[in-house]
Amino acid sequence: QAQLVESGGGLVQAGGSLTLSCAASGRTFSSYAMGWFRQAPGKERDFVAGISGGGATTYYTTYYADSVKGRFTISRDNAKNTVYLQMNSLKPEDTAVYYCAAKYLARFGYRSDYIDGGSYDYWGQGTQVTVSS
Repeated sequence: QAQLVESGGGLVQAGGSLTLSCAASGRTFSSYAMGWFRQAPGKERDFVAGISGGGATTYYTTYYADSVKGRFTISRDNAKNTVYLQMNSLKPEDTAVYYCAAKYLARFGYRSDYIDGGSYDYWGQGTQVTVSS
């Protein structure tokens, strides 16, 4: 059973940057696809970004929500069991609690495999990101 712990959230001015980290427990991290989701007050949880597991390779596929494409970058370091979300050019509408999630995925998959939060097996506790205008 995997445990996920997010960190790196905080308060930043519009236009600024933050990097979120998600540390995972377990010995088969590279077999898990990882996703970042966010939930703003009074809104539904939304997909932000996803990355394939990689397995024995360092080749990954990545997917992004249209609202963050070009501003956010998801990456992972399987040697450290950690996935990252680099967030640049932050906007007030990026304010939300950000969650990382993991799911076993035996193949690279398709975009639909990553955007469905209900398909993930494990979730972190979330980290607050607040962007002031």
